[in-house]
Amino acid sequence: MKYIFRQAKSEDSAQIWTILEKAIQRRKEEGSEQWQDGYPNPSVIKSDIEDQHGYVLADNDTVIAYCALLVNDEPAYADIKGKWLTNGDFVVYHRVAVSEDYLGKGLAVKLLQCIEDFAREKNIYSVKADTNFDNAGMLRIFEKLGYVYCGEVYFRGGTRKAFEKKLINN
Repeated sequence: MKYIFRQAKSEDSAQIWTILEKAIQRRKEEGSEQWQDGYPNPSVIKSDIEDQHGYVLADNDTVIAYCALLVNDEPAYADIKGKWLTNGDFVVYHRVAVSEDYLGKGLAVKLLQCIEDFAREKNIYSVKADTNFDNAGMLRIFEKLGYVYCGEVYFRGGTRKAFEKKLINN
């Protein structure tokens, strides 16, 4: 299959929200506290798209995965309890979710690889992210893709595990 990684458009909102709603439910069923506080929600997705931070992985016209990408823009990362690998420019991503219909196909890994390509295209060689302590799936993906645990960051009332991957300049 040929998937397309592109900026999200307002007409993608309904598909994106469906993906996130189901991901929120999956997190709950797994016993996770992540995303159980009303976040993310449709207004967050709307803001992501309006601010040009929303990105999708698409199969033709079907949105199959979503994330928000920001460059050098995560204030919480300045107060890490630990130490980042690098101190320069970075891409950070949030709200990673894959469509229920496409689970088990390695698309979260594919999405993160697209994010790495996005960073390289901007001549940025650091990708940073965080996740909840109980998000076993994301923690496995970080390990698989060579992310390094750097410490803890504080978000919306709780701590998150923070990771960074230094990219090679291809």
